[in-house]
Amino acid sequence: MQRFIILILALAASWLPSVASAWWQPDWQYRKQISIDTSPEGAAIGEAVGRTPLLVRLHTGNFAFDGTNENGSDLRFVTGDDAVVLNHQVESFDPLMGMALVWVDIPEVLGGARQDIWMYYGNEQAPAASNGQITFDPNYTLVYHFDGAIGAPARDSTAYTNHAQTAPAGVIDGVVGRAAQFAGTAPMMLPASPSLAVPAAGAFTFSAWIRADQPAGQQLVYARRDGANSLLIGLDQGVPFVEVNGQRSPAGAPVSPGAWQHLAVTADGSQVVLYVQGRATASLAASLPPLSTVAALGGDVPGAALVAQANPQADAVAAEGREALDANAPTDVAPVAPVVTYAPFVGAIDELRLSKVARPAALIFADATAQGAESRLVAYGVDEEQSGFGFGALGFLFAAVPFDAWIVLAVLAFMMVQSWFIMVRKSRYVGRIQRANSEFRTVFAKVGQQLEMLADDKTVAARLQNASLWRLYETAINELRTRRAQGVHAMTPETIESIRASMDGVRTKENQQLGARMGILSNAIAGGPYIGLLGTVLGIMVVFLGTAMAGDVNINAIAPGMAAALLATAAGLFVAIPALFGYNRIVGRNKEVGADMRVFVDEFVTRLAEVYNRPSSEPAKDKTPKSPKASGVNGQESHDARLASTAPVGTA
Repeated sequence: MQRFIILILALAASWLPSVASAWWQPDWQYRKQISIDTSPEGAAIGEAVGRTPLLVRLHTGNFAFDGTNENGSDLRFVTGDDAVVLNHQVESFDPLMGMALVWVDIPEVLGGARQDIWMYYGNEQAPAASNGQITFDPNYTLVYHFDGAIGAPARDSTAYTNHAQTAPAGVIDGVVGRAAQFAGTAPMMLPASPSLAVPAAGAFTFSAWIRADQPAGQQLVYARRDGANSLLIGLDQGVPFVEVNGQRSPAGAPVSPGAWQHLAVTADGSQVVLYVQGRATASLAASLPPLSTVAALGGDVPGAALVAQANPQADAVAAEGREALDANAPTDVAPVAPVVTYAPFVGAIDELRLSKVARPAALIFADATAQGAESRLVAYGVDEEQSGFGFGALGFLFAAVPFDAWIVLAVLAFMMVQSWFIMVRKSRYVGRIQRANSEFRTVFAKVGQQLEMLADDKTVAARLQNASLWRLYETAINELRTRRAQGVHAMTPETIESIRASMDGVRTKENQQLGARMGILSNAIAGGPYIGLLGTVLGIMVVFLGTAMAGDVNINAIAPGMAAALLATAAGLFVAIPALFGYNRIVGRNKEVGADMRVFVDEFVTRLAEVYNRPSSEPAKDKTPKSPKASGVNGQESHDARLASTAPVGTA
């Protein structure tokens, strides 16, 4: 048992964390490693991404939320060398539900490499440092997280404060927190601010997550019209398109109805590119016209149909005038295109961003990869404590254990302590009995037919008080002396059996004492794995629930929670396996003690019959009984002589 405990301690020591590197500031108690992986093992981005607002998605699968402030005000993000503090914006932080969304401004995301940052937390006095205006670079002119109150217009997170003029139809769960819902009614209007104006052949980027619930017909996701100029982004029978002044991109693959997909459009002055899920799917050799009016999200700009109907009439009048002036002159008036009436968008839009520059393709792909449900760009490492020692892999595992699994682990810990305490105590108890019984055997072997020789020896009694055989011996001698005091001198078979029954009663009590609390070990053996399995099932349920609510199902998000849930099963086995070995060992030793007692009862009764049950055919040396001298130990020979003068037990 001691060797087993030493082995357990040695294994625990092997998990001790290593010394951590330099600490950013001593006021922060903990930190967590976060890796940005653009290597082939991660997001597989070969080109440099540049400055990126990176989404850090925390949930119970990768973060325990222990030690943080309730509103996340103590969160700080620092470069891997602890030299530069990174700007960040907390979109949402809910430690009760175990979910948080934080945007971190990464100055430079390299291509094909892995770089680390630190998230520090655990400072109750830390002021809030969340600020979206400095987290998103100045080229972002509008960023909507749709994290406001229901019925309120969306608010811009950038420094340009381009808040929406109208509210969406509703707010629902999106890819990143909350999303705007569009029910095919009025669009959400965006302001006509100077920061959102697009010059002729200007640069522009649109990006958002869309979910088309009813992709039939031609629906507009984003529309901006300025006189005859227009920029339209939408779906034609579910196929994404971008249209500039009537020139539309080639058709590609349709989107999946009811599924979130990342949609982006970039314009660099000579080419307009359409991206779906971070991949370029179509392009136009065109430049954007000047646009400085309001824009619509989730539908067309109000009054656009009237303008479209008026323009063909004006073109026709102008063409007739030119023909009247010179009937022989060729005309360059293009055929009038049919007027298209666009339907409002039916679905949801999340994380809308507008930029006054053409974002690189690597950044578009990084956004689609990092923000989606299967993020391969961001990986979460272990938590470390400010004392200089990290928690290590085991501490990371403990940090991911949900609350209900902790309850199961606490029950298993109690069962483990209880079973180990019983095993140690029973092992020591049986060991004392076996050693004392062995010593009693040595002493009793010298008794011979003088059965009462040890009864009054107080030194022997004190030395053999732990021997179960001594208690059987005391019971038998007490029965003999009680009968002698009552005047019973003949040892009939019934008397001997009565003494045996008294000894068997004591032997039964001794066996009961040996088996006391062994049922607790049986419960630990049989119930420990099942209780651990219960904790695993509950933990997996919580992990999947939290992952579904967070919208992140990548392996880095699920694996820690699953491993933590399986910890409960491992704990159940850790309770049951030592209890099984200890139970079998103690039961075996109990059987040895029980066998010793059974053999001693048989041996004592046999000696008793040998001493007091003499054969009747033995002739008397003297017909006149003589009183023998009192000799022997405790008058045993005198007692034998008195019995010899009476009729032998068992004669007619």
